[in-house]
Amino acid sequence: MTNPYMEVRKSPIHRYGGFALKKLRKGTRIIEYQGERISPKEADERYANAGPKSIVVLFNVDKKTTIDAGVNGNDARFINHSCDPNCEAVDDNGRIYIEATRTIQKGEELFYDYNLTRSKDDPADVDKLYLCRCGAANCRGSMLEPRKTTKKAAKHKK
Repeated sequence: MTNPYMEVRKSPIHRYGGFALKKLRKGTRIIEYQGERISPKEADERYANAGPKSIVVLFNVDKKTTIDAGVNGNDARFINHSCDPNCEAVDDNGRIYIEATRTIQKGEELFYDYNLTRSKDDPADVDKLYLCRCGAANCRGSMLEPRKTTKKAAKHKK
């Protein structure tokens, strides 16, 4: 089934991306993020040995469910990350949809902020592993959620 709102083609940001087929108004539900539903533990086990050239397309829905778009996934898996997105991921009773957060012009690439979570056991170079290529003026350099500043660090900034 062809999606009336987006198509996949080469992206200047990263390999392939989703692009608007027509002008999309704010609030337009563009596509559902689909794939095999597995537990986060199974996702970790499945991709524990993924190499640097592996393409892992996981979306954590909640503490019990992860969508692996690498298995039975759809074109939503091609929508790239940006620190200045024009879309957002919306949870509707456990189903994830990508929706426009502003008017998007025909031909414009679609983006949402992945906000990948950080862990205490992340390697020191984790931001390099999840390097952001969006080029936005407010780019934080990583697809990971912003680092949490401690009260001590926040005081020092003043």
